[in-house]
Amino acid sequence: MNELTQVLLLTTMAGAAIPIGGLIAMFERLSPQWIEEEFRHSVIAFGGGVLISAVALVLVPDGVKELSLGWIVTAFVAGAVVFWGLETLLARSKSSIAQLLAMLSDFVPEAIALGAAFAHGERTGALLAVLIALQNLPEGFNAYRELNANGKIGGKALVLLLAACIPLGPLAGWVGYEHLSAYPRVVGFIMLFAASGILYLTFQDLAPQSKVENQRAPAIGAVLGFLLGVVGQVLIVR
Repeated sequence: MNELTQVLLLTTMAGAAIPIGGLIAMFERLSPQWIEEEFRHSVIAFGGGVLISAVALVLVPDGVKELSLGWIVTAFVAGAVVFWGLETLLARSKSSIAQLLAMLSDFVPEAIALGAAFAHGERTGALLAVLIALQNLPEGFNAYRELNANGKIGGKALVLLLAACIPLGPLAGWVGYEHLSAYPRVVGFIMLFAASGILYLTFQDLAPQSKVENQRAPAIGAVLGFLLGVVGQVLIVR
């Protein structure tokens, strides 16, 4: 199997985690109510942990390799500002597509970085694919729950909408592999830009939602999510 085929396969599998998360949310019903609430918050916290691990173990270490300090600072500031602006616009629009756009805003740059990593023969490409899938699963779960709550889109139609996001993964991976791999500084900027946006979204949206009053168990989800990234990194390095 050549590298491009691996990129397309891995990004497709990572994207498939989005509708799978939606399916879990579609059939997930727990009783009593407090168990369902704590499970939902634990899923949110788990997703936050995986996002942070992707930032700490892959996006930042690989992104800083080819960039000067000035470009590193620029990438992080630009990422934070753009994601802040995007979230502000989506919140004001109150569109049912807003959650999907927020989810794809980190999925697409990461898939681009994955394709470029494979083109350079870096072993972090496989780890990044696993982390993307792990973060897409709870993001798909949360997107389904939030979009379904407004009642504008039915359950099956919503899962199909989430499934329509899958091709964006291999498309972005192909762009990174075929067209951006020759520009490592551009790829590094994209990785740091995405890392900054992910950190913003994690602390702005996921961290507050993961907390339940007088309940500390959901925070374990964040720890476990980060631990998975650590384990993956250790397995690859050794």
